[in-house]
Amino acid sequence: MASIQRNAAVWLRQGVSPDRLALTLALGFAIGCIPVVGAPTILCAVLALALGLNLPAIQAANYAAMPLQLLLIAPFLRLGGWLLDLKSDRALAAAALPHLPFTHAIAQLAALAGQATLAWFFFAVPAVVIAMGPLAAILRRISSLAAEPAE
Repeated sequence: MASIQRNAAVWLRQGVSPDRLALTLALGFAIGCIPVVGAPTILCAVLALALGLNLPAIQAANYAAMPLQLLLIAPFLRLGGWLLDLKSDRALAAAALPHLPFTHAIAQLAALAGQATLAWFFFAVPAVVIAMGPLAAILRRISSLAAEPAE
């Protein structure tokens, strides 16, 4: 997180607006919490290129979220199971993965990933919207401090 703070002033001096950088960082952090290991890096890169966002900034926020991503996998699995009203415990099914035929194991992993990603989506969208306001305010302050002449 400290590297994001250090780099924010640099990104702002490069002409990125505080609002645009706030969107980039909020999206990067939220996407970084997707409960599918490996997916956030690719998704952040694609999103940054498609929307013209700052690629280093979105990846920095993505990587800052990585510990949280790992901590949230189990809660997102449980919440996804609750949202989908699954009667069977997929966590128990996950323990059986090594004993399943390869195609069945892949199908089971995909179902678990989908279940957890559904739960993530319900948190990610409001989190990005909520985080953008305070982030933009902080970045505007950093921008104004960076623009002031040194004494």
